[in-house]
Amino acid sequence: MLVSHRPLAIVSGLTIGDYLLWNWSLNANHDVLALVSGLTLPPLAIACAWLLALTGARLLTRGSRQGRRKRRAAKRPLSTAAIDRAPATPSASPGSQRRSRKIAA
Repeated sequence: MLVSHRPLAIVSGLTIGDYLLWNWSLNANHDVLALVSGLTLPPLAIACAWLLALTGARLLTRGSRQGRRKRRAAKRPLSTAAIDRAPATPSASPGSQRRSRKIAA
C-alpha cells in the first residue's frame, strides 16, 4: 500500500512558514500580523505533530510486516517449499480418481 507524504510536507511547510512569520512580526512590531500568525500556529503545530506520528506508525508497521515475511521465509525448510510446488497426485483429491480411470480397448 503506497501512502502519499504530500500532506505531511505541506503542513510542515505551512507550520515553519507561520512560525517564521510570527517570529518576524513580533520582532518588527507588527502586532496584528503577530496576533493572526500566533493564533494559527498552534493548530498547525498539532496537525504537523499528528501527521508525523501517523507517518512514523505507518513506517513501523511496514517494517514489521516485511520483517515477518522474511522470518517466515527463513524458517520454511527447502523440502517443504519443494512439496508446495510439486504437482498433486491423482489420489490427492477424490474427484480426480474418477476422471483418471483408463478404459480398456
